[in-house]
Amino acid sequence: MVDRQERRADVELRLPADGAYASVLRTTTAGLAARLDFTLDDIEDLRMAAGEAGAMVLERAEPGGDLVCAYHLAPGRLTMTLTVTADQPADPDYESFAWQVLSTLAADASAEATPDAFTVSLTMESDLVAPGP
Repeated sequence: MVDRQERRADVELRLPADGAYASVLRTTTAGLAARLDFTLDDIEDLRMAAGEAGAMVLERAEPGGDLVCAYHLAPGRLTMTLTVTADQPADPDYESFAWQVLSTLAADASAEATPDAFTVSLTMESDLVAPGP
């Protein structure tokens, strides 16, 4: 079985690492969740989680860099991985409000600092999975 991180993303969004584009991230995420038949409540939770994850990575982003969000889609499940290039990425602040929101809303959440990047990943699962064909 191919690890989710090793396979190509179903959708990839690349934006300037600037808070002015946070609404594009939230709207794209909500649109993908709607395509997966997430409930309205689940979509709003995912929109909020995407905003908090975006805020976490943007505060560590290198000026002029990009925010890359890779989406992996499955029935009733959306995994997103947000990455920015960072000069000196710090370890994640697991006590922050943003992290508390992510860990409460997401089925799974993780963060990683490497020498040149900062990444936040989260998986959301729908309360209602649409029946198959």
